[in-house]
Amino acid sequence: MSSPSLQQPSFLLANLKADATSKPLIQRCQDLLKIIDEYPAKELHLIFPWLVENVFGSLDGVISGWNLRLLHSRSNEFNLVLDFLSPSGPMMKLVYKLQAEEYKYEVPVHYLPGPVKACIQEGVLPDCPLFHNKLQFPLPGVLTLNVALNPFEFFMFNLAYCLIAPRNCLQPQLCSSTDSAYFVLVDLYLKYFLPVEGSVPASPFTDSRGSVAAPSPRASSVSFAGYGVHSPSLLKHHIFHQPSVNADPAAQEIWRSETLLQMFVEIWLHHYSLDLYQKLQSPQEPFNPSEEHVLVVRLLVKHLHAFSSSLKPEPPPSPAHSPPHTSPLEEFKRVVVQRFVQQKLYLFLQHCFGHWPLDASFRAVLETWLSYIQPWRYTGEKPNAQPDQNRTVPDKWESFVHENLLLYTKLFQGFLNRATRTDLVNAKNALMVFRAAKVLAQPNLADMIQRGEQLFLEPEHVLPHRQPRGYLTPGQGGSYLSPRQRMVTDTAFKVKSHVYSLEGQDCQYKQMFGSEVRGVVMRLIQIIAQARHTAKRISDQSSEAAAGGSFLSWFGLASSDLSNAFPGAEPEDSGEYLKKTHEFLDRALENLCHIFKLNQNQLAQLVANLGAAQDDGRANQLPDCVQGETGPVLTDLGRRQIINGLRRFEVQYQGDPELQPIRSYESALLVRLLYRASSLLNNRLQAQMGALCSRSDFLGRLGRRYLTDPDSCVRLRLSPMSQRALEHRQQPRLSLRPLASYRTLLLLLLFYALGALLSLGPLCSTALLLTGALLYGVLMTLCAEKLKTQ
Repeated sequence: MSSPSLQQPSFLLANLKADATSKPLIQRCQDLLKIIDEYPAKELHLIFPWLVENVFGSLDGVISGWNLRLLHSRSNEFNLVLDFLSPSGPMMKLVYKLQAEEYKYEVPVHYLPGPVKACIQEGVLPDCPLFHNKLQFPLPGVLTLNVALNPFEFFMFNLAYCLIAPRNCLQPQLCSSTDSAYFVLVDLYLKYFLPVEGSVPASPFTDSRGSVAAPSPRASSVSFAGYGVHSPSLLKHHIFHQPSVNADPAAQEIWRSETLLQMFVEIWLHHYSLDLYQKLQSPQEPFNPSEEHVLVVRLLVKHLHAFSSSLKPEPPPSPAHSPPHTSPLEEFKRVVVQRFVQQKLYLFLQHCFGHWPLDASFRAVLETWLSYIQPWRYTGEKPNAQPDQNRTVPDKWESFVHENLLLYTKLFQGFLNRATRTDLVNAKNALMVFRAAKVLAQPNLADMIQRGEQLFLEPEHVLPHRQPRGYLTPGQGGSYLSPRQRMVTDTAFKVKSHVYSLEGQDCQYKQMFGSEVRGVVMRLIQIIAQARHTAKRISDQSSEAAAGGSFLSWFGLASSDLSNAFPGAEPEDSGEYLKKTHEFLDRALENLCHIFKLNQNQLAQLVANLGAAQDDGRANQLPDCVQGETGPVLTDLGRRQIINGLRRFEVQYQGDPELQPIRSYESALLVRLLYRASSLLNNRLQAQMGALCSRSDFLGRLGRRYLTDPDSCVRLRLSPMSQRALEHRQQPRLSLRPLASYRTLLLLLLFYALGALLSLGPLCSTALLLTGALLYGVLMTLCAEKLKTQ
C-alpha cells in the first residue's frame, strides 16, 4: 500500500483487506498507526467495524482474527499486539477519535446474553442500563433486531465477546491461558479503567455524548414490596417507547469505567436467568463456560476486590454539617461489587457447581469462588507474620459476609454435593477439598457466617418498624451512580434483602450449620477417612514393591506382571502423589472439625473404626456381588456402595501379561521374538510345568516361584474377572519378556564383558549366570518356607 496520505478514501478499506492477507502483522500495525493519525474520523468510521472484526474475530467464530487467546509471550508478535491494543495505544486512539462524533455500530441481538436477548424479544426493559435506548427499528422485511453501540461500547463488546466466541482452531493450547495476550490485555484494561491508585486518565477527545444512558428515574411514590425483590411489573417498559434521557452529570467522569465493567459482567456472567434458576431448571441457553473463561472471570473478581478495597475512608463531617463531597470514582468503588457482580456471579458459579465435570479442571471454578469470598486478601495491606491458618478475618468484613451470605452457605453446600461424588484418592481432588475447608476454617469466618444465618432466621416481629424500602438496582430504575439510597439501619434487613433478591421470597433456606448439612459433612468425613486409608495403603504397597523389586529388577528377576508398573499411568497413581493425598485429606479433616466444631475424639474413633473395618480382610472391600457365569454381578447394595465411594473393584490390566503394549524401554523386535519362543515352550511343556507346580514338595515350590506369580493371583481374586479368565491367568507359564528390556540387555552385556576380562568364555558365563539364578530361587524358597512355618 502506498502512502496513506495519498490514498483515496473509497479505496482505504479495500486496500486494508488486501494487506491483511499479504503483509506481516508488524507492517500492518505500522500502516494502521499512520492511518489513524492522518485520516479524519469520517473516513476512519468506514474501516472501524472491519478492523475490530479483524483483530478480535467475528462474533460467529468463522473469522479467528489475531488469535489473541492463543498468542503467548514466547511469540515475536506478543509485545507488538499488546502495544497496539493497549488502553493508551493506537486502537484506543481510534476509538476516542470516533467517540467524539455521533457514530453508531450495530450488533445483532442474537449475540447478546440469553437473558438480555429474551427481555428484548419480549419487549421488556433489560436490567442493565447499557442496553437501554439502543434498539434499532428493523427495516421492512428484515426480521433481525440490532442494538446500536457507540464506538467505545462496540470495542468493549467485541473485546469481551472474544473470550466466549466459538473458535474452530486447529492449533493446540500448549501454554497456560493466563499467559495469553488476551488474558494480559484484559488485565491491562482493568487496571487502566478501574485503577486501584489515582484516577482514570482523561480521554484525549472531549465527548459529551458517550456517556452511559441511564434509565428513566423512578417516581418517588413507587413502593417496593418485600426485600428488594425484582418485580416484573416494574420492569415492563416497552422498549420501542423509551424516552431519551440524559445521563447523570456525575457519571460523565467515569462513564468509560462503568461501560467496561458492565460489558464484561454482561458478556461473561449474564448467561443464566434468575427465574430459570429458581424453578430448578437448566438454562435454555446452551452455554457452558470453558476453563479459560472461568480464569478470566477470576481475574475480574480479584481486581474488583482490589479496586473496591482502595476506597478512601470518609472524612469526618465538617462543623457546618455539610455532607462531604465524594468523587464519582470513590462512589463507584463503594457499590461496584454488590450492584454489578454479586447476582450474576452467584448464578454463574451456581451453574458451574452443578454442571461442571467431576474432574480436576473444577479447580478454576473453586478458586474463583474462594477469591470472591475472601476480599480481605486483595486489600493491598501487608499481611501479618502469622501463617494463613492462624490469620483472623478482620471484623470490618462481617458486613460483606452477611450481604453475600448465599455465596458462602449455598455454594458451600453445592461443593459438598460435588465432593461426596468425587474420587478423593486422586491428589488433585483431595487438594480441592483441602482448599475449600482451609478457607472456611479461617478464624472468625465461620462465626460470621453463623451470625448471618441467625440474622436471616430472625422472626419478622422482632425487627423494628420501618417503611417498605429496598435497594434500587438499575433494573428497578436507579442509575448505578445515582445518589445513594437511604441506607437500611438494621443488619437483619440487609441479610434478608440479599437472600430474597437472589432466591425469591418463597425460598426454603437450608442452614449451613443446620442438622441436614451437618449430616452431609459427616458423610463427607467418612468418605475422606476411607480415601485417606486407601491412599495410605496403596502408597505403602507401592513403596514396598519399589524397595523389594528395585535391586532384583536390575537382574531381570522381578515379577513379569507389568500391569502394576505401567509407565503411561497417571502421576496421581504414583506413591508420591498418594502421600500428598494423605496429607491433604488429613488437613481437610482438621479444618472441617474446626468449622463445624466437631469432637476430635469422636472423629478419631470414627477414622479408626473405618480403618479397622477395611483391614478386616481385603475381600470385604469388594462391592456386594454374586458370582455369575461370566464373573461377579453387582447387587443393588453393591451399586450403592460404588456410587457412594464406600467400596470399589481394583481396576487393573486383566489380559495376558505377555500381550501388553510394548514399552519405550523395550526392544519391539525382541518382545515379539521372545513371545513366540515362550509361547512355543509353554504349549509343548504345559503338562510338564503343570505337573511340576502341582507337587507339594520342595521342587514344586521352586517351580511355582519361577513359573507363577502368587501375588498376582491374590489381586485377581479381588477383581471382577470371570472364573475362566482367572483360571487361565493362574496356569504356570514361562515368561521371557524381561530379556527384551534394554536395561536387562545392558546388564547382560556388562556381565559377559566382565567374564571376558576374567578369561571366562560365553558358555562359562552363561552357566555361571544360570547357576546364580537357580541358587537365588533355592534360597528364596527356603526362606519363604521357614517364614511360613514360624
